[in-house]
Amino acid sequence: MKFAVLDLETTGEQPGRDEIIQVGIVIVNDFAIERTYASFVRPSVPIPPFIRSLTGITDEMVADAPAMDDVVNEIVPLLDGAVLVAHNAPFDVAFLKRALASAGYPGYDGRILDTLDWLRVLFPTLTSYQLGFVANAFGIAHDRPHQADSDAEATAEIWVRCMEKLFSLPLMTLQRLGFLFAHPDFASQQDQAWFLEEVVAWKESAEEPVNPTRSHRQFALGVDDWTNEEDRDREKFEEDFDAFQEALKRRIRERMPDYEERPAQERMMQEVSQSLKDERHLVIEAGTGTGKSLGYLIPSIHYALQTGDKVVVSTHTINLQEQLRQKELPMLHELSPTPFRSAVLKGRSHYLCLRKFEGKVNNQDFPNEREDRVIAAQMVVWLGETKHGDEEELNLGQKGGEFWSHVASDADSCLNRACPWFRKCFYHRARNDAGAADVIITNHSLLFTDVKAEHRILPAYGRLVVDEAHHFEDVASQHLGVDLSYFSMVSALTSLLKDSRSGQLPLLKSLLEQHPNAKTEGWGERIGQLYPDIVKVKENWDELFDALYDRFIARAAAGQSEGGAITVRLKSDKLPHDWKSFVAMEDNLYLTLTSVLKVLDRLVTEGKDDAEDFGLESLFTDLAGTVKDLYRARDALRLLLKADDPNMVYWMEATPHFKSRSLRLYGAPIDVSGLMRDFFWERKDAVVMTSATLTVEKSFQYVKAQLGLSDRDEAEERLQTVQLPSPFKYRDQALVLIPRDFPGFKGANADPLFMERLIESLRDAAVVTNGKMLVLFTSHKMLKQAHGPLREALQPHGIHVLGQGVDSGNRSKLTRLFMQAGSAVLLGTSSFWEGVDIPGDALTCLAIVRLPFQPPNHPMVEAKSEYLKAQGENPFTKLSVPQAVIRFKQGFGRLVRTAKDRGVVLIYDTRVIETSYGKHFLYSLPGPKIEHLPSESIPDRMRDWLESPGAETGTGSSGKVEAT
Repeated sequence: MKFAVLDLETTGEQPGRDEIIQVGIVIVNDFAIERTYASFVRPSVPIPPFIRSLTGITDEMVADAPAMDDVVNEIVPLLDGAVLVAHNAPFDVAFLKRALASAGYPGYDGRILDTLDWLRVLFPTLTSYQLGFVANAFGIAHDRPHQADSDAEATAEIWVRCMEKLFSLPLMTLQRLGFLFAHPDFASQQDQAWFLEEVVAWKESAEEPVNPTRSHRQFALGVDDWTNEEDRDREKFEEDFDAFQEALKRRIRERMPDYEERPAQERMMQEVSQSLKDERHLVIEAGTGTGKSLGYLIPSIHYALQTGDKVVVSTHTINLQEQLRQKELPMLHELSPTPFRSAVLKGRSHYLCLRKFEGKVNNQDFPNEREDRVIAAQMVVWLGETKHGDEEELNLGQKGGEFWSHVASDADSCLNRACPWFRKCFYHRARNDAGAADVIITNHSLLFTDVKAEHRILPAYGRLVVDEAHHFEDVASQHLGVDLSYFSMVSALTSLLKDSRSGQLPLLKSLLEQHPNAKTEGWGERIGQLYPDIVKVKENWDELFDALYDRFIARAAAGQSEGGAITVRLKSDKLPHDWKSFVAMEDNLYLTLTSVLKVLDRLVTEGKDDAEDFGLESLFTDLAGTVKDLYRARDALRLLLKADDPNMVYWMEATPHFKSRSLRLYGAPIDVSGLMRDFFWERKDAVVMTSATLTVEKSFQYVKAQLGLSDRDEAEERLQTVQLPSPFKYRDQALVLIPRDFPGFKGANADPLFMERLIESLRDAAVVTNGKMLVLFTSHKMLKQAHGPLREALQPHGIHVLGQGVDSGNRSKLTRLFMQAGSAVLLGTSSFWEGVDIPGDALTCLAIVRLPFQPPNHPMVEAKSEYLKAQGENPFTKLSVPQAVIRFKQGFGRLVRTAKDRGVVLIYDTRVIETSYGKHFLYSLPGPKIEHLPSESIPDRMRDWLESPGAETGTGSSGKVEAT
């Protein structure tokens, strides 16, 4: 089969207005590239600056090129008899059709395949389907991205990989894909269904054998059954930690000749090992570059091997959990002188429920027809490969979250051993692996979920290591409280009465009529009688949420200029005078819903045990889960509207854009330090807390207070605190510059003068560094205010500007685009202050616009401040400043990620040098060179410092602040 792989470069994105400036075509016959064609095209308009910068194609390069009509005459023979292939085909095809029509040819009516669609289905675990990223992931040379000849060649290589993958899939998987693709709404998009039919026909003629151990219920799987793993007999492990560590280091040196020991990491290993052994707690700050992961994993593995006791390691982010799974643990399994067992366990909703997925596919339950079918196709392919069934492996696109929520594992709808998928179940496999492991990697959320579930989720453990510990208190507040969204109830009600094909009650009514028995006789009629009450519950719920939004959020929004989330606090001792009307609405809803739930409870009880048909049993199980969801939402609403616990803070949150549909109600404990002490410090033998940011001005006092620890714990030698310096040479690697004449402002809104000066300074700094700049904001509004003017100011210099929430809301995508662009400025807010890793030359300058204080009027901050005042403490110095300092340190840490990184930090908030508390920020930094100087001197100072690495150059009239 002949394929013509096409790529076009144009002056813009509108076929009726913009013009083609370059054409690239690669002819592929079956699996081999036969011919390439490329030509510049002379447009009738100048190439815009952005396109020149993006593609590298200039007006001079196309000045003598042929016109598009002449190029069309050359490419038409190439397209004859070929299937057209392109990456994001609608774009290229639209321009091609216009060019053909302009040259007098009939419109293109050949078959069209889009590599973007096929990549999604065939390679569902790729983190991006952007052409350059895919080429790099596949090891395909792509030297000139955004030039048509190079893009076409890369796309052709990618298409060959797609075909190879497609033809290698099991026939069972291809038939499942054919089942999904055959729907008219899918087949109308390009010609994927046609091409898949061709592949299936070829595969069927090949009579490929099916491996029965890797398939189940007509799905190909990537794993065999899991089995209960009993503890293996092994020789008693008596080697002390020093000998174990030395043997491990010897193996590392053999594998990595350039390995250098890090004194701070060595110290951390010793401290963690001693803590686990001596049954005492440890709070240890390990600066960036210490190698924390190995610093706690190695002693944890040794302790577990020596004692037979499990060690649990908890992270805040799933990203770090995945890093440990994919990087550190495989290396340690390979190099450890003694074999050990490890497991990663996440919250249940991260794992696919195979029973639910089978039902969704077989019933064709796809509300978003085309997108849901693509996602289902992705997952059918993924099932033949995955070992873990973990959502994090997949790239499901923007609507993937909704799809996943319907197929995720959950306790309420689990058939356990009665499920035909039980021995394939990913969640039960993960729990089984955790039960047999020496070291278990989990996350803070699951740790607290286990606490609330009375320790029925995680295996018993006495020793815990908490990484990213600066988030531990926040996670505790979230999980030990309660929250409720509009969709908490609506999603469950929708499951009951979605439609006649997939609504649980209509479907159950139909199945009961097909499979009658004595216990369920008459239930069909009773189910029908529930419909009006269920509709009434939905109406009451909407009425209540609309009323709450209009009474509280809408009024607050009227006085708020920034269009972000709006919060309104509810004080338990000062509820509004009309609060009783909302309580009355809740009471009516509660009564109606309770009567519905009683009937559904009885239906599930009577029907589930006697359901002999698997489809009926499965449906009863799902209905039982929905019933429990409704109970939870009902009880949470009652608790939150009572709002009568003085130890809790209650608030509402919503956005004006989605109004009452975005409304969430929260209740959280004001102080969790006592609960933390009860659940961990008093109950566990040894807890290790670690992070790169735990101290404020070299003191652990703030974090100890938040976590429920005290000086008495240290005095009694039940606790040790250790601060380890970073191995990086910050005085040579980082220069902090503060424009001392920069205007200040109060409140959340910047005045025009500040924004004008900020844009000028960022522009000048970006020109010095040729982009490679990350700018951290504390306000989405200010970021958006800066984005347009800065982009315009930097466009003549060929420097792109990328903004969080403007160009994309996805942090990973923005970071990737920033690194690929080379010359770019990235504007980020909250999520960019930590967890972003941009090593090497990709990041040379970090700008901090404002100190990261939390909004003082946020209900949680406000309640904690009141709590501290009642104890005679100063909330600003005890809470606001320490929180901001730790956040500030996280932001600073984005610049220097390796020993070779070098760059400049700009701080535009002059409070760091003008206020008494400013010193806490600067003196908490790990020893960079700090100077304050006039704004106009900053570009020259940056240039001098960057051009003379490591040199202590003169600073003229600048001032210096020493941070050691």
